[in-house]
Parts: sequence; structure tokens; C-alpha cells
Amino acid sequence: MRLPGVVPVRLVLADDEALLRRGLKVLLEADGRVEVVAEAADGAGLLEVVRRFRPDVALVDVQMPGMDGLSALRAVLAWPDPPALAVLTTFDLDDYVATALELGAQGFLLKDAEPDALVRAVLDLAAGGAVLDPRITARLLPKMRAARLRRSPQLDGLSARERQVLELLAGGRPNSAIAASLGLSEATVKSYVSTVLTKLGVENRVQAALVAHQVGTW
Repeated sequence: MRLPGVVPVRLVLADDEALLRRGLKVLLEADGRVEVVAEAADGAGLLEVVRRFRPDVALVDVQMPGMDGLSALRAVLAWPDPPALAVLTTFDLDDYVATALELGAQGFLLKDAEPDALVRAVLDLAAGGAVLDPRITARLLPKMRAARLRRSPQLDGLSARERQVLELLAGGRPNSAIAASLGLSEATVKSYVSTVLTKLGVENRVQAALVAHQVGTW
């Protein structure tokens, strides 16, 4: 279904299970805000369809034959202007998720997530947000502590405004939504986000969100 006046988010699905891809396609396209423009059964296929279709978002399984999802993520993230990339995983793949985080994936979703949650996640990713399924967050935090994503003097050095930005960022809000919430311009928010990442010593929004979830309220 295509909604009048709505430009759907262009999505690529990469998973070696054809039945899962078909089911996700039906669920994600149901209300017209997301369009699955291509599918891939392995990492090599993902590279091909991303080059061809230039999607806004790609949902990628990590375990696929041939070139796996992590290798494909590494390759796509090295390209100029890559799509927003999110890992689509299951509970027993924590190590893969942690590696994808280090590579720079912008979202972590579980295959059994509710349809509405998946649609919201795709829309947020397209808008520049970071998406973390709460169940994945709970399992990742101990691993992130081991990887030194912990409370530090840098966190204490955040200003009040930077803490507000971090809190909203941790909720998956894109820069436009953070700007609207705080009454700032998007350019100013972008500058704040860059400063927050530098002060926390992390490389991307998802890592910053994990720090915020680990620390909780300050």
C-alpha cells in the first residue's frame, strides 16, 4: 500500500532465509511508509543490491553463507555515503552483535520484534537515529564493560546540554527530533553530538547510546 504524498523509506533486506525475507517484506510494507526495494541471500548479494538500488536503510543478518553479514557490513561502511545499516539477529549471537557495533552498525534488532517496532526502527534509522532493541541492550552491556564502554571522567565532563543531547540520542532520536525537542538548529545538534562522541571516547551514536544506558540517570 502506498500512502498519498508519502515517500517511503527504501529498504534492503539481507538474510539467507527466503521465508523470513518474504514475511518481513509483507510486515514492513503494510502501512506504506517502507518499501523493500531489493533482497539478498548473502553478503555478496547485499553489496550488489546496495550498489544498484542505493537504499536508505539495510537490515542485515550476520550469519549468511559465503560472505557473511559482518564482512558485508565492513565493506559497505567503507563506501562513500553508505545507507544506514542495522543488524537483524537472534539472542544467541551476542559476539556477532558486539563486532558489528565496533564496525559502526547503527541499529540492532531482533528477528522476533513486533512489526510496529520494526517499522519505527527503519524510519528512525532513515532519519539518522540509532536503534537498539532493549533486549539486546541488556545483553550487550556486560560485554561493553569488558570493552571499556564504562562510566569515566569524560562522562563527568559533559555539560548539562550535552547530557540532554546524549539522553535523547540514547532513545534513538535523530538529529532533527533532538533539535525540535531542545529548540536548537540541526547544525547545532550535529555539533553537540560530535562533541559528545569525542568526550565519551566512542566512535558512533550506538556506542554512545550504550554508554548512556549503562550509566542510567546521572
